[in-house]
Order: sequence, then structure tokens, then C-alpha cells
Amino acid sequence: MNYGPLLFLGILFTLASSWVGLVLMPNRQLGNLTPDTSTNATGVVVVYPEARNGEAQQGAELYRSLGCVYCHSQQVRPNGFGADIQRGWGKRRTVSRDYIYDKPVMLGTSRTGPDLTNIGERQSSVDWHLSHLYNPQITSKGSVMPPYPFLFEVRPVGARGPSPEALKLSGEHAAPAGHEVVPTASARQLVAYLRSLKTSSSLPEAPLPKKADGDDSPVAGSATNAPASK
Repeated sequence: MNYGPLLFLGILFTLASSWVGLVLMPNRQLGNLTPDTSTNATGVVVVYPEARNGEAQQGAELYRSLGCVYCHSQQVRPNGFGADIQRGWGKRRTVSRDYIYDKPVMLGTSRTGPDLTNIGERQSSVDWHLSHLYNPQITSKGSVMPPYPFLFEVRPVGARGPSPEALKLSGEHAAPAGHEVVPTASARQLVAYLRSLKTSSSLPEAPLPKKADGDDSPVAGSATNAPASK
């Protein structure tokens, strides 16, 4: 008896089943996700997530090219699977909808440094981020993060005085006498991307934790008082 056709059909069925399970079904579940449009407590319609502007999108490419993804994750685990929320890395777990504008999605491969999912809310200061990139020891003593001085220009102070964009450095980190440290466009793009990382909007599939009645303090694990990136 010739079993060739049966063998062919068996292989075809196996491949088709794998394609349906690994490609078609995930695409049906995730491929059609759209931003959530919910009304917040003040009656304002909030669209989340929003597409990043050009500067932040350029910063995302720089973040990827510099290998930041190898030391920082962007995925807050739910309670019971880790202490991410208790550490202040996010107010809620991350879900697929959080990443619909991220191509590629940079979940990260390890956590040598803290998770950056909500760093735009934990630390919104442009000056802080720029100083941290120039030399992490300025903002986070003992940090294992390497400095990125090539994202800055050390130049003589002009006749009109220091540039308003120059970093405010002192002590051992100060620029040489008569010089200043000014961020390049790449540094500002990277900071724009980091400040765009905000996931504190409540979603139907991942609502924010509710406060107890009469409690005006931040929700436990809130990014309000959480430490910034190191």
C-alpha cells in the first residue's frame, strides 16, 4: 500500500495547524488592537497609547542601537510574578496594548538596571536625564551604567557666555576651565524617548489599583515617589 499521500497530508496538516496556532490566532488577538479611549475621573477622554513624535521616535532607534535593551527591560510583571509594582516601576502590569506603536517591541533581555516602562513619569526632568547619560555617577552614585560622553560636545564657552543648553556640572564632573558640555541632538532625542515611556493610564484589561476610600496618598507602588533609572 502506498502511504505517500497519507504522509503528505499528515505533514500538511501539522504545518497548517502550527501556522494557525502560532501566526493566525495571535494576529487575530493582537494585530487589531487599537488605542483605548476612556474617560478619566475629571470627565476628559484620554487616548492611550499615543504615537510618539519624531524626536522621541528617533530616540527609540538610538536606544536600540546603543544596546540599552540588554540592560533595561520594559515589562512590568503582575503581582504574584515579581515585585515590579512594589518597586515603583509601574502602577499596573503591562499588556499588549501598551506596545502597539513600538516596532520593534523592546521588552529587554535582562535587568542589570531598573525597568524603564514608566521612567517618563518616575523621572520627568530633562536635565536629570541628560546628566545621567553624560555620567550616571552624577545622579546615581554607585550606578553600574556606563557613561555616554560621545552624546555630548565639550566646547569652549562663547563670547556671549555659557549656552543655556549646557549641563550644570560641578566638582570632579565639571568641564575643563573655559569649556562647557552641551548635549547633541542625539542626546536630546534619547531623552525625549525616555520621557515618552509612560504607562499609568488605566486600561480595561489592566486597570489601575484603586485607592481605599478617604485615602489621598499615592497608590502602593505608585511611580510618584519611585526611584528613577540607575
